[in-house]
Amino acid sequence: MNAFVDLMLNVGGDGLMTFVLMLMLLGAMVVGFLASARVNPITARLLTLKDRANGRAIRKEKFKFEFSLTTLKNLVEKLKLTKGSEAETTKDMLAKAGYRSREALVIYMGLRVVLPVVTTTLVFITVSLFHLAMIQLLLAGSSIAVAATYAPPTVLKRIIAKRNKRFTKSLPDVLDLLVVCAEGGLSLDGALTRVSREFRRFMPEMADELGLAAIELGFLPNRRDALTNLTKRVDIAGMRSLVHTLVQTEKYGTPLAQALRALSAELRDERMLKAEEKAARLPATMTVPMIIFILPSVFIVLIGPAIIQVMHAIHSQ
Repeated sequence: MNAFVDLMLNVGGDGLMTFVLMLMLLGAMVVGFLASARVNPITARLLTLKDRANGRAIRKEKFKFEFSLTTLKNLVEKLKLTKGSEAETTKDMLAKAGYRSREALVIYMGLRVVLPVVTTTLVFITVSLFHLAMIQLLLAGSSIAVAATYAPPTVLKRIIAKRNKRFTKSLPDVLDLLVVCAEGGLSLDGALTRVSREFRRFMPEMADELGLAAIELGFLPNRRDALTNLTKRVDIAGMRSLVHTLVQTEKYGTPLAQALRALSAELRDERMLKAEEKAARLPATMTVPMIIFILPSVFIVLIGPAIIQVMHAIHSQ
């Protein structure tokens, strides 16, 4: 401190004034920065109005969706498409595809009704512009109507097949985690909840199904119904074996970890057998491509030079 005072005295009055001016300039810069960082009331008001406008747009879109869904629901209910055995079968298929909401059946059945009508009408309007014959017009409309009628079930079956394939690949990992949780002292409900939480990061579909099974085990009066519902939503052989094992352990008191470990080893052996079966079918599968693509090239390479020489000899004579 004394050295600083001596320095200021040596510098003189000009140096002191310069130092004070620098401090004032620095203070003004700090105050200006803080003032600029503060939100302007007008800007804040504009941002609030923008958020309200976005909220009104979102509510308007939601109202439009709800209005369309209500109209579709009324149409489906008038046609009585949500009742009967076919509706129950469709509902089970939608659950297997991962669509468990109440509106899923209404949207699907309404789509099956509306899609053929809309596409056929569009085809009639488009084809009529080309002034085709009535037979051609009816043929085009009927073919499009049939295709639009069978398109939703076909797409739904493909979604279910792809989803079941992902479940089949991830099921052995689920069993390994269940074994670890069971050996750690967790009950079946806690093990399913824990595995669901771990699978949330890389297999959310499996996590949803296991979490729903854990919730149903907690509130359904019969625990077997919860496990049966799991097989209805995930209709693969491995899941059926898992549910059968869990039902047996619940009924007879078999150690859960031991049963799951045996089932996990069985499923992994089954996957290895399927891979070996695919490898064994590979030579038979490659026979047709070899005949079509490889053998003609080999014949051209082997016989081509001889044919060229024979042609040269013929032309030289």
